[in-house]
Amino acid sequence: MDEVTTVSQLSEEAAKAIGAGIAMMGAIGPGIGIGILGAGAMQALGRNPEARGPIMTNMLIAIGLCEAVAIYCLVIGILLAMV
Repeated sequence: MDEVTTVSQLSEEAAKAIGAGIAMMGAIGPGIGIGILGAGAMQALGRNPEARGPIMTNMLIAIGLCEAVAIYCLVIGILLAMV
């Protein structure tokens, strides 16, 4: 019986680790999105430097929204690993 309990506990820990890893895969999208946002903003600034204020404001708001999604993924991953 001890071996079954040990195997069961190990498989439960492995499932937690796999679930946490899968949850963190959701942070890939925001990372790519932030890179695309930065590149687009730099291109826009290169084409129209006078519009720096609105471009930077919109870029920072969009980056904040993308970062929030990545933080949610991190929180879910930590919760899955700790429970």
